[in-house]
Amino acid sequence: MAEAPLHLDNFSGARHVQLGQQTMNFIAGNQYLSNGRKNLIVRLNPIVDASHTRDRRKSPPDSACFPGTREDVIRGIQSCADLEIVLSETPVVHVYWFHGFAGGGKSAISLEIAKIYAGSGRLLASYFFFRNAGDRSRMDRFAVTLAAQMAAAVPATASFIKAALKANPGLLTQGVSLTVQLEQLVYEPFQAALKRGLIVKALVKGPFLIVVDGLDECEDRQGVVTFIDHMLDFFKKHPSIPLRFFIASRVEEHIRTRLENDGVLLGNLNNHSADEDIEMFLQASFQGAANNDRVVQEYIRMHGEWPTKSHMNRLIWHIKGSFVLASTIFKFIVQPATEEDPSTPMDRLPLALEMNGLDGLYAQTLARSQKLPHFRNIISTIVLLDWLLPIVGIADLLGIKAFEVVHVLLNLQAIVHIPGTDEQGVVTLCHTSLRDFLTTESRSGCFFVPPSFHLHLSYYCFVVTYEETNRPDYDYRTFHVYDHWERFAEPEACDLINEIQLFKAQACQSLPVMRLPYHTFLCSLLFYSLPLPNSQISVGLSYLLTECAEQLALAVECPGHRIKLWLEHVNPVFSAFSNSTQTDQFTEHTFGVLQHNLQRASNAIHANVVLSNFILPLFHITEALR
Repeated sequence: MAEAPLHLDNFSGARHVQLGQQTMNFIAGNQYLSNGRKNLIVRLNPIVDASHTRDRRKSPPDSACFPGTREDVIRGIQSCADLEIVLSETPVVHVYWFHGFAGGGKSAISLEIAKIYAGSGRLLASYFFFRNAGDRSRMDRFAVTLAAQMAAAVPATASFIKAALKANPGLLTQGVSLTVQLEQLVYEPFQAALKRGLIVKALVKGPFLIVVDGLDECEDRQGVVTFIDHMLDFFKKHPSIPLRFFIASRVEEHIRTRLENDGVLLGNLNNHSADEDIEMFLQASFQGAANNDRVVQEYIRMHGEWPTKSHMNRLIWHIKGSFVLASTIFKFIVQPATEEDPSTPMDRLPLALEMNGLDGLYAQTLARSQKLPHFRNIISTIVLLDWLLPIVGIADLLGIKAFEVVHVLLNLQAIVHIPGTDEQGVVTLCHTSLRDFLTTESRSGCFFVPPSFHLHLSYYCFVVTYEETNRPDYDYRTFHVYDHWERFAEPEACDLINEIQLFKAQACQSLPVMRLPYHTFLCSLLFYSLPLPNSQISVGLSYLLTECAEQLALAVECPGHRIKLWLEHVNPVFSAFSNSTQTDQFTEHTFGVLQHNLQRASNAIHANVVLSNFILPLFHITEALR
C-alpha cells in the first residue's frame, strides 16, 4: 500500500522522531523521509548534486536570477505550466522547450522555476546537466535520479517504485534501457499514485512539473534523442496526465529536430529584452563594490559618480542581453590587482568596453596568468577533465605543487571559480562558454586547448597505478586513463603518430624523473588499442604493433623496481585481440624490426617474469600476420 502524505506542522525540521516502530526524518517543512523511503533512495543511487537544491558553488552552473529580474519571462512560463487539462480536439501541450543563446540566463530561470514549484509542492524532480561533470553530463543515472527525487517529493509514489524494483530486480543494472527505467521508475509510479487518488490534494494547485536544464550539456546525444522521443510518445498515449516538462537548452540540432513539433510549446529567451534587468544587476553590483573597495570609494569622492551614466549605457549596449557577459565583465572590472596586473577597476572599465564580447574578455583575463609556470597544463586539464577535481587533485595529477595551481588561478577569478580550500571543493569554469572558447582554435588562438592534450592526461592518470597516494584524485586517474586515451586516438581528434612523437620528445625533457618511464605508458595503451575497431582509432595495426614492441623493449631495459612492478601487474588485452578480425600488411623491413624489438624485450625480462604473460602473445600475433 502506498505511503500517505503526513502533515505534522509542529515537527518541522525535526530529526529521528519515533512514531510507533518507525523513525521519521522531517525536512523542509512538512516533507519527510521515512526509513523505507530513505532506503529506497539509497538503493536508487541518484546523483545528489543534479537537482536545484545542490551547492551551486561546487556543482555548476552557479547561476541564479538577480532579485527582481526576469519576472515577465518567469510569469510566462508559469502560465503555461499551470494550464489545466481540457478535453478537446486541440492537443494538450505537456512540454515547454525554453531555448536561447549561451549566457542568456536559461539556467538561472530554470532554477527559479524549480524553486517556485518546489515551494508549492508541485515539483516532481529537477535535473541540471553540466558538461564534463561526470555522471551529470550523461544519461546513465538520469531516470533513477528523477525517481529518487519523486519519491522524496511525492511520498505516494515510493511504494510503486519499490514494487517495480521487486518485480524487476535488474532494473538498476547498466544493461537496462533508459526508456524502460523511465517507464517503470518514473511514469508508471506517478500514474499509479494518481489512479489510486493518493495525490489529489496536490493537484488542486495544478499539474506537477519536472525541470530539465542544460539538455545540450549532455554528452550522450543518442540518449537525449531517446529521452525526448520516449517522453513525447508517452504524452501522446496519456494526453490527460497532469504532468509537465520544462526543458531549457541551447538550440542543438539533435534537440531541435525532436522538439520542434505540435506537442511542444516553444519559448525563445532571445525575444525577451534583458537590458533593464542587466542595468538593475550592474547598478546593484557596482554599488556593492563601491561599499567594499577603498580605491573605488576614494575615486568617487574625488571625481563623483562611477560608473557614470554614459559608461553604464555603453556597458548595457555592449553586453547585448548576455547575463554571463554582464557577470563576467563586472568580475573582470572589480577583480583584485596583482603584480602582473596592477590596474584599478577604473582602468579596466574602458578596457572592458573595447573587448569583443566574451571571447575578448576571456582572452584578456587568461593573459594575466599566461606567463606563469604550468599555466597551459593547468588550464588544459581543467577544460578536458571528465570529473571536476579540487586544487590538490589537479596538482597531484600534473605532478606539481598545489600553490602553483593556486598562483595561476588567482588571476583568473573572473572566469574560474576557486574553492575555499585546496582539499575541499572543486575548480570549475564559471560558464560552459569558456570551455567552448578554449576548445575552438579559431576563437582562442594561443590559448587553444587541443584534443591531443588527452594523451598527456592519459599518461598522468596511468602513472598513479604505481604510486602510493590517498589524494581524492586517485579514483579519477585509475578509472579515466583509457577514456582520455580513446579521446586522443579518435580519427577526428589529431594526427596520432605525430602527437606521439612530440610526446616522446617532450617526455625525455620534462616529465618527472621519479615517475614510471613513459615507455610503459605507451606500451600499455598501444596494447589496449590492438582490438579497437578502425572507427575508434586513427592508425593501422602495423603501427600499433611495431611501436608497442619498441616501447616494450625500451621499458624493460630501464632500471628500477617500478618496471618490475609494472611487468608483474600488467594485463594486456590479448584475449580480446585474439578474436579480432583486423588484418594488416607488413613490409619485410617492418617485420624484421618488430621481431628484433620483441627479442630485445624477451632477453631483458626472461629472468624476471613469466614469458607467456607478455611476450608470447605478441610473438603469436606477429606470426599470424606474416
